[in-house]
Amino acid sequence: MSVIKYLLDLGATVMLPIIIFILGLILGEKPGRAFRAALTIGIGFIGINLVIGLLVNNLGPAAQAMVKNMGVKLNVIDVGWPASAAIAFASKVGALVIPIGLVVNIIMLATRLTKTVNVDFWNYWHFAFTGALVTAATGSLTLGLIAAAINAAIVLFLADWTAKMVQDFYGLPGISLPHGFSAAYVPIAIPLNKLIDKIPYINKIEADPDTISKRFGIFGEPVVIGLILGLVLGVLAKYDVKATLNLGMSMAGVMFLMPRMVRILMEGLIPISEAAKVFMQKRFKGKEFYIGLDSAVAVGHPAAISTALILVPITIFLAVILPGNNVLPFGDLATIPFMIAMIAPITKGNVFRSVVIGTIVIAVGLWIATNVAPLLTQAAAEAAFKFPTGATEISSICDGANPLTWVILQIMKLF
Repeated sequence: MSVIKYLLDLGATVMLPIIIFILGLILGEKPGRAFRAALTIGIGFIGINLVIGLLVNNLGPAAQAMVKNMGVKLNVIDVGWPASAAIAFASKVGALVIPIGLVVNIIMLATRLTKTVNVDFWNYWHFAFTGALVTAATGSLTLGLIAAAINAAIVLFLADWTAKMVQDFYGLPGISLPHGFSAAYVPIAIPLNKLIDKIPYINKIEADPDTISKRFGIFGEPVVIGLILGLVLGVLAKYDVKATLNLGMSMAGVMFLMPRMVRILMEGLIPISEAAKVFMQKRFKGKEFYIGLDSAVAVGHPAAISTALILVPITIFLAVILPGNNVLPFGDLATIPFMIAMIAPITKGNVFRSVVIGTIVIAVGLWIATNVAPLLTQAAAEAAFKFPTGATEISSICDGANPLTWVILQIMKLF
């Protein structure tokens, strides 16, 4: 456990280049070329994390100000994904989730049940989170470990299922997104998108970034959309003029910088992806495989981030009006882009459709988060989590509102 904790503490920007370098050598890439590719990927992730930090550090306080201004009084606190991840990794399941995730991935690769090599070890906490809730509900560590393994397997399947869609939409050749939070919304978004296809007039609404740009000129460009949405959020947060303008510029900056950071990442990934194709063609008759990454590589797309910014006030409004909801959206309002990351490719970047689907899944998610709050509170207490001042019950949007986690939990409670 000390070794695993040490490796996790190094973070993706250190460990991912090491893993990619080793993978490149295994695939037959020349050491110098593999080293350069790995280093470039690490730099790309540093850039992506900096832009996500810009997003979270500006959007989070604005969203929380909106919550305060609306006078929302709910008794279950959304503690945010960092707290959820800490609780998950501190649980009994968390101690074993890395080897469990690796074994599941290796078995599925060996039996050709997946094409994804999931190198995103840091997000294995989503699987541990599911296992921790199951253990809290059933009192069985064994069932918790089984639940974590099932979650890991399903997410790999969902990553494969959406890989081509993700690659084409985001321009990420050879990549899939086995992210436990983002992938969970795929089975819901696909049928909802098909349902919208059958609704007259509504199915004709085109609102992807290119169409918006053509229709509205400069006001439809992603950077300007980011500026406008940032200014609107600043007004809703009741910021002063200075803070509102800063928020607008920050959101414009996210729109402008994120695609460029992803481009740096892809500069490093392309040589590895090409080596993988050659390797698989020689040994497995043309079978391909994907490198599984964090959905952070996708959240900055104009369609994804625009949808997410629109959904922030909608989420707060839903929390107020939904009967049966007890969750106060707070810590995870800035993670909504991760929820949208794999919905946007399904709608082909149609912001209108993504907002409709996002509104539905968030509404259902608030009910799920309310439902699992007692179990998450119990798991947090067992993990010696320090509760926020005045909080007696906690939950989260990521992963407390995760529909896949909830379904697995309900099934495992039957045993």
